[in-house]
Amino acid sequence: MKSNITKTILGGFVGTLMMSLMMKFAAPMLIGHPMDIAAMLGNMMGGVYALGMAAHMMLGIVVFPLIYAFLFLRFLPGAPVIKGMLFGTILWLMAATVIMPMAGAGFFMSEIGGIKAAMAALMGHLVYGGLLGVVIGKNSYCANADKD
Repeated sequence: MKSNITKTILGGFVGTLMMSLMMKFAAPMLIGHPMDIAAMLGNMMGGVYALGMAAHMMLGIVVFPLIYAFLFLRFLPGAPVIKGMLFGTILWLMAATVIMPMAGAGFFMSEIGGIKAAMAALMGHLVYGGLLGVVIGKNSYCANADKD
């Protein structure tokens, strides 16, 4: 079980790192400016950037990977990369319809670039989920699963 938790945290770290880099460097090519996830979360927490960064890291590296591993992994169809990308899509839908409006970015990022921003965010979440799925691997949290 310890190696599974390690792989889960590692998958969250790799996914969060890549998504953060994409939002900083790839998003400007699509929407003309970076999408600073930590700043958006920080604005929701009284304008404190450090709190936003801490929340972004904690959610991406620990919370979402554990939710994926223990609640979603056994139910999502497909190979590990597909399972992860499906989970990334679920996270994107939650972000686009709940978190972004609360952060002032509008429903499906309508206030920060509209469809282009929504697609940039979707690409980031697909990469995050895909990497998470690949690093975690097969359904190793189920009692009847094959060993990785």
